[in-house]
Amino acid sequence: MTEQPTAGVEADTQDTRIADFWEAARGHLGWGKLDTVLGESVDGAVAPPAWSFGDDARLADELLALVLAGRKTATSTALVEFGAEPLPKVGDVSIVLDSAGDPRALLRTTAVEVLPFDQVGADLAAAEGEDDLTLESWRRQHEVYWRRVLGDDAFSSSMDVVTERFELVYPTSGPTPAVD
Repeated sequence: MTEQPTAGVEADTQDTRIADFWEAARGHLGWGKLDTVLGESVDGAVAPPAWSFGDDARLADELLALVLAGRKTATSTALVEFGAEPLPKVGDVSIVLDSAGDPRALLRTTAVEVLPFDQVGADLAAAEGEDDLTLESWRRQHEVYWRRVLGDDAFSSSMDVVTERFELVYPTSGPTPAVD
């Protein structure tokens, strides 16, 4: 996953789009009060973190499409990619951006586990929704990705990977809950 760096007027426009998306998602879901991200009043609302999948536009849009289609319900990030950022935790919500920086999905984290690359299981590989859903293709694709992003020397089969399962909470295809 990649935090979206922005600057100047473009950042203001993107911030507005994210705030509008967050407001629409909260209204659609009936989340008038969401203790983990809201202040004491609606005016104190803070949008959750916004990010995109992968390290390029093609991958960002491809993986987002899998989420929106209901095929992708998990993701994996090399632990070192987090740097000083906190790891996700169950209940966290975040906004996924497309390659243009537009907010497209609100996800809620349902499980987080840190384990070595070579201990990631077939169930997680299938939940990632990519390629043929097998562990073999997950390992092949993620090794290529992390060697590209981190460098050949940083990748190892024993490196720690943060696996995150999530649910798509907005947009949804079901009925719109009442807003409180």
